[in-house]
Amino acid sequence: MDQLSPVLETHNLNIYYGTFRAVTDVNIKIPRHKITAIIGPSGCGKSTLLRAFNRMNELVPNTHIEGEIIFEGHNLYARTIDPVEVRYRIGMVFQKPNPFPKSIYDNVAWAARIHGYRGNFDELVESSLTKAALWDEVKDILKQSALSLSGGQQQRLCIARAIAVQPEVILMDEPASALDPIATLKIEELMQSLKKDYTIVIVTHNMQQAARASDYTSMMMLAGNTRSGTVIEFDETNTLFTRPKDKRTEDYVTGRFG
Repeated sequence: MDQLSPVLETHNLNIYYGTFRAVTDVNIKIPRHKITAIIGPSGCGKSTLLRAFNRMNELVPNTHIEGEIIFEGHNLYARTIDPVEVRYRIGMVFQKPNPFPKSIYDNVAWAARIHGYRGNFDELVESSLTKAALWDEVKDILKQSALSLSGGQQQRLCIARAIAVQPEVILMDEPASALDPIATLKIEELMQSLKKDYTIVIVTHNMQQAARASDYTSMMMLAGNTRSGTVIEFDETNTLFTRPKDKRTEDYVTGRFG
């Protein structure tokens, strides 16, 4: 584990949808300024765990957690914590690009504007698009609709939109699953350039992507004979893929699972 203190850590985390426990007893530490991948078979709670890191699960009725998620020394689920503020500091990029039906410029500026940003918006937009490796492609068409961009460009625009509110962590839920191989490679290269400034946590079904792009990997499986997912192994990515400690991890990463 990275010697620096983790930016996020979970303590005996359980996540429920109503009475159904979707995630069981997760204890992991997310290292700062690294890319952590969450992998595992469908239905094992990967996206549920990811969304718990910025309280997005609370938008689903009857969802609650037991245990703790600690972010920069504070329990994210304490009663005094504003979930909206959490989502500014821990941004999220979804599986399918979801730009607003506005201009490219307004997409980037929107969240910062409603959050009360008082700086120079032109500089903010340029900086965010530059960090998202999109500025050179769109700098002459900023007033054009974001919906006119390609899928890969739209996803990088969504990353720029997340960056614009200056988060500390960026969560990515299958950010390249809807993209072609070239656009996928651009997203992976972008993640590498962003990790010097941000901590990135990515859910992916693509084990090759996890192996290529992440520094650490969390392996999730269903717990016993239940439909509840848990983390069975967490390690540096190279170690987890080449010398896994758990036989289930070995079976999964070598394609023998199931």
